[in-house]
Formats: sequence, structure tokens, C-alpha cells
Amino acid sequence: MISRHELQDRASDKAFAKITMLKIDLKHLEEDIKLNNTGPISMQELELLLKGTKIELQVWRYITELIEKSNKE
Repeated sequence: MISRHELQDRASDKAFAKITMLKIDLKHLEEDIKLNNTGPISMQELELLLKGTKIELQVWRYITELIEKSNKE
């Protein structure tokens, strides 16, 4: 087993990594929409992906906030 401190550090690292990847995904989706680069999916589907990614980013930011608060305890 790992210590609580190490567990908190690992959770924080994972959350921040996920946020970083979601930001990259958002950038790519926004660029694809701007350039009308939909590939095999429709623009509507691409816009749904963008919306879903924004929501997921919001959720992971909240998770990160909770992790950071628990680290202070």
C-alpha cells in the first residue's frame, strides 16, 4: 500500500494530466470547427464533441479542486 500523501500526489498528478489533455483536445476541436475540418463526422457531431469536452474539463477542474482541498487536511 502507498501512503495517503503519495496517493494524494498521484491523484493530483493524474487530474492535472487529464486537464492538460482536455485543453489540447479543446484546442484541436475548436480549430477543426473553425476550418470546417469535420473528417468522417458531421459538423453537428463535432460541435457535440466540443460541448462534451468542455463539460468534461469543468468536471476535472472540480475534481482537482477537491483533491487540492483534501491535501490541505
